[in-house]
Amino acid sequence: MENNSQEKMVSGTAWLSGANIVSRLLGAVYIIPWYAWMAPHSAEANALFSMGYNIYAFFILLSTVGIPAAISKEISRYHALDDEETANRLLRQVLLFMLLIGVVAAIVMYVFSPAMSYASGGGANLIPVMRSLSLSILFIPVVATIRGYFQGLNQMKAFAVSQIYEQIVRIIWMLTAVFMIMKVSSGYKDWVSAVTQSTTAAFIGVIASLIALVYYLVKEKRLFKIFDFTPGKTKISTGRLLKQTLITSIPFLVTGSAIQLFKLVDQMTFVNLMLKFTTYSQTQLNVFFAYFAANVDKITMIVIAIALTLGDVGLPLITAAYTKRKRKETAGLVAYNFQLFAAFMIPAVIGMALLAKPLYTVFYGVPDSMQLNLFVLYIFQSIILTLPILIWIYMQAMQNSRSAMKYFLISFVAKLLLQVPSLYLFHVYGPFVSSSLALLLGTLVSIRRIRQISGYNPKNVWHKTLGILLITGVMGISVIVMNLILSLFLKSTGMITSFINVLISGGLGIYVYLFLSAKLGLLEKILGAQGTSIRRRLHI
Repeated sequence: MENNSQEKMVSGTAWLSGANIVSRLLGAVYIIPWYAWMAPHSAEANALFSMGYNIYAFFILLSTVGIPAAISKEISRYHALDDEETANRLLRQVLLFMLLIGVVAAIVMYVFSPAMSYASGGGANLIPVMRSLSLSILFIPVVATIRGYFQGLNQMKAFAVSQIYEQIVRIIWMLTAVFMIMKVSSGYKDWVSAVTQSTTAAFIGVIASLIALVYYLVKEKRLFKIFDFTPGKTKISTGRLLKQTLITSIPFLVTGSAIQLFKLVDQMTFVNLMLKFTTYSQTQLNVFFAYFAANVDKITMIVIAIALTLGDVGLPLITAAYTKRKRKETAGLVAYNFQLFAAFMIPAVIGMALLAKPLYTVFYGVPDSMQLNLFVLYIFQSIILTLPILIWIYMQAMQNSRSAMKYFLISFVAKLLLQVPSLYLFHVYGPFVSSSLALLLGTLVSIRRIRQISGYNPKNVWHKTLGILLITGVMGISVIVMNLILSLFLKSTGMITSFINVLISGGLGIYVYLFLSAKLGLLEKILGAQGTSIRRRLHI
């Protein structure tokens, strides 16, 4: 039974990871033409875009109130109890509630856009950007709830496809609008309007995602089941059912907001405090903000988002095992998740760090020393940014929400206490220092607690992690050697040659990692049948 759950985790991870890879790659690749067309206001435009999206993402968290994860957990629990009717009743009530929440959140974001724009340091230019983003808040809670429903059923295909459709439609709208404004229209090139159209694209993408999810509800013959009013086995009033789910959602809201809250602290303090601590102008500080919060974020969020899919996939499986009181299976799933995390994050972070300069050049042009240093630092921060969040998710799956919230609050309070002195001492590197120290503290205390709760054997995790580190070391050497060889032939440091370098060196690194993992048996130990399939396709 444990192996079956692990196979489900690998399958679900494959779907969500694939969707995140496609979605995030599209989200990163679009920046190449977008950044070029925005010239000479590229950095300012990216900073404005990032400021708007940071607040928008926070409103998404508030408007979804942790419901998607809570729905996933509750749907999984009721199905484990063989009570599909109660699960469907819960979904009906939550959908109505979330539609109301979406309307209220959209109005609040629209009305308070001016105040939040000036508080962020974006000024008047940020107001239309934020108001355009408020449109998509209308439907995001409903979309997120339906995704949580599919997640609870461990049917990740619908979840994944909806993400891809959303991103494709969003990017088509965005690039078309920016090209028409900045390159086709005659006269003054209004880059603020171009940014506003770029953020309006979020609304168009959400509608596309909603259509995809409804299609899958119909295809899987679940739409009519959801609106079947057959009484369930669990005798609980509608109000209490909704209240129970909302209470469950609060810890998910709090811990799930970690990344976004840390970003908002940086956004609300960086420009305002650096104006007092330094002699830089607001325009210069907005450019610096773009360097660490926008430019870096577009690339590092690819690996962060993929790593966090482990939480999305593991939540219903661990909840089901814990609900059925299968302690050994629960411990095995937690340990297995850590192994998957290490198997992906360690080589991804090392590979990106080794290819940092050509990778950054592909998206934003040749970096100066500050840009490159920030990029490398934030690549390594990806590990301590994602690990505590995954642990908090699994704490909640095992009915330890209070512990998850406590350790999150420890990290967040540490961030707040460290932010001002870090900015004063380290300037543009200050946000990295404060976040890293706070997250490291959160990781250390959380790892200790999750071991007590789940009872997993850390020796098994460390054993496989050491193997991953050794294989990654060999992979790193192969990337460095290939990078040096290519530098002899690719004299230019432009976008095209950098792309060729990343493609060849990165491709070699991936192959070496998979080859050695297969030869040493690690691939199949971690991925099971999926690992065997990969080994056969690579003819290893």
